[in-house]
Amino acid sequence: MVNRSREEGKEYVLKIAREQGVKFITLWFTDILGFLKSFAITVEELEGALVGGMGFDGSSIEGFARIDESDMVALPDPNTFQLLPWRPAEHAVARMFCDILRPGGELFEGDPRYVLKRNLKRAVDMGYTFYVGPELEYFYFQDSKGTEPLDEGGYFDMIPLDAATDLRRETVLILEEIGIGVESSHHEAATSQHEIDMRYADALTMADNVMTYRLVVKQIALKHGVYATFMPKPVFGINGSGMHVHQSLFRGDTNAFFDKDDEHHLSKIAKCYIAGLLKYAPEITAVTNQWANSYKRLVPGYEAPVYLSWARLNRADLIRVPECKRGEKNATRIELRSPDPACNPYLAFSVMLAAGLEGIEKEYEVPDPVEENVYEMTEEERKKRGIKALPANLLEAIHLTEQSEVVRKALGDHVFHAFIKNKKIEWDQYRTQVTEYELKRYLPLL
Repeated sequence: MVNRSREEGKEYVLKIAREQGVKFITLWFTDILGFLKSFAITVEELEGALVGGMGFDGSSIEGFARIDESDMVALPDPNTFQLLPWRPAEHAVARMFCDILRPGGELFEGDPRYVLKRNLKRAVDMGYTFYVGPELEYFYFQDSKGTEPLDEGGYFDMIPLDAATDLRRETVLILEEIGIGVESSHHEAATSQHEIDMRYADALTMADNVMTYRLVVKQIALKHGVYATFMPKPVFGINGSGMHVHQSLFRGDTNAFFDKDDEHHLSKIAKCYIAGLLKYAPEITAVTNQWANSYKRLVPGYEAPVYLSWARLNRADLIRVPECKRGEKNATRIELRSPDPACNPYLAFSVMLAAGLEGIEKEYEVPDPVEENVYEMTEEERKKRGIKALPANLLEAIHLTEQSEVVRKALGDHVFHAFIKNKKIEWDQYRTQVTEYELKRYLPLL
């Protein structure tokens, strides 16, 4: 994201819109669950929208306003202006992410983008810039009604003339065309599972990029008559989809996580950050893994972390410290492996940062790294070493989050209470469903 002043950004957007013949601009924002919302304006309305925003009814947006306070204003961020290359060239379409305001001009506390901005300000006030690099896994299926795969590949497999590989390649090209840097792409471990890794960026830019990434992946799949899903665990018996999040804090151009004299090249700040994440991981899990289905992925045996431990190389741990090439001090980072790609990235990045900053502020001591396979330990061994576990289902996660002062402060009262309320409704709906498993298992017997 190019950080122009608002006036500079407005002039830039108006200039590009004229030069490119833009006819429509879609204004994007998210609800508290991370679903992308949008409405379109014509180019004739663009200047007014950039100055004063565009009004809309927020009463039907999940987690936004009640009916008696429904008026909202979407104020587009000119730094997020991008042409959408999959739309017809003769009627060029652009998009901008929006900040949501109340009619009087005050920032709306229920806007997830505002929540992240508020948490990033806390980091800035402590002298840090928060950078993230998430790895979003996803599946391609023949359609949205089932889980018939497009390929039979495995981890890093290269399958000649494979339809899914071509889809992934086209997606990378589109992402780069709209200004999202891509480091790499590959086939993941499960059948028809893929991953495209975006180049790391500041957390606000990356949250916007995640929303765009998910849409582009789905849009390209739809264009070719297939379906892409970020559902955490769509197929029983194989790996689910995660969103490993690489994180670092910088002071200006200096990586605050790097210490050349430490055996792991981790500074005290990095270790305190890890300690904060480990301490509060159970409390933030309802946000980073917000769906009932998320907990079908968080089980032992499928490369998804369950236990609260950290290590340098062991991928069974919740937090991993990736090995960096000698001299690459800016690449020193930590990787949180529990989140999944169906989360709201604005809220997920907020609670991760809040947990880490809490560790720094209170100077939490990081436990010893666990290089052994935690899954292979007995329950007694894990207990002896003080290795606890993430919540086993959404209900457990909700109860932990509901009691969390760290999460409440990170999200703010409005989003916190709306989110908890929504998740409780989802759990009630989920637990009363009669599943195909139950019908097959019990109906013939009982």
